[in-house]
Amino acid sequence: MRVLVTGGAGYIGSVVAALLVAAGHEVTVLDDLSTGHADAVPAGATFVKGTLRDDAAAVLSDGIEAVLHFAAKSLVGESVANPAKYWSNNLGGTLALLEAMREMRVRTIVFSSSAAVYGEPERTPISETDPTRPTSPYGETKLAVDTALTEFARLYGFGAASLRYFNVAGAYHAADGHWFGERHNPETHLIPTVLASAVGGGPVQIFGDDYPTLDGTCLRDYIHVDDVADAHLLALDACRAGQHKVYNLGHGAGFSVYEVIDVCRQVTGRDIATEVVPRRPGDPAVLVASSERIEAELGWHPVRDLHAMAADAWAFTQARGLR
Repeated sequence: MRVLVTGGAGYIGSVVAALLVAAGHEVTVLDDLSTGHADAVPAGATFVKGTLRDDAAAVLSDGIEAVLHFAAKSLVGESVANPAKYWSNNLGGTLALLEAMREMRVRTIVFSSSAAVYGEPERTPISETDPTRPTSPYGETKLAVDTALTEFARLYGFGAASLRYFNVAGAYHAADGHWFGERHNPETHLIPTVLASAVGGGPVQIFGDDYPTLDGTCLRDYIHVDDVADAHLLALDACRAGQHKVYNLGHGAGFSVYEVIDVCRQVTGRDIATEVVPRRPGDPAVLVASSERIEAELGWHPVRDLHAMAADAWAFTQARGLR
């Protein structure tokens, strides 16, 4: 199959692109490199530097049969400070992509959605039928795209799937020896932040240790990027005309901040300093996913544990020469 991966030079998009190439698909990556990295585009994929608004139609016209869509701004804090940027890029850019798909008669799309659509949940684990009440413009834009996909499926016969991730971690090691991992700037994810501390960074900031949890720190559901990528390939095969499916991706169990730091200490063999600072506004105590729907419908389940996530992320860190 000829597939387009938008945002395929970013963290998750590059891993999915690599797995698609390995599975024998003909892959084109479209990325403007505003947050992605050209060297993250996997060998065997065609790379086009460009934007959804300006270049999607031309790329789609070259025989593309399906789209996996990762191109988005993803910093929650930035979205609060500059919501117009997020609405213009995440929703506006996606609508331009969907219109180009409609014009080029490409009807299959898998969308990188987010657990941010749920906001502060009433209960955990969170299922796809729970209320969606985003607490940031970033989450709102992801939910708006989910709504648009439902409409494009209903009105134009699109076959669509939205995958709502919780906390993605780890790195992918390709058969050719290349590592694909997190290189965000600024880095806001916990595991790479902890590993950066292990190679000479400052103490890891813990945002509150007085939550109603066993050790007082927030609990989050972590999932290996390889498992996330596997889910995308399954969802791509399962897309059906006129349907928009929504799936959560998570382990169904939470790990506290202290638990994650302890696993990183085990993996690195190094002491990692911590510093407790005040809570961040809007941080729920517990966010855990129910992935029962995708397990029942597509047979997907996560197979890599927290130790594997930290170990692979550490191997990626070392492969970059950070020791």
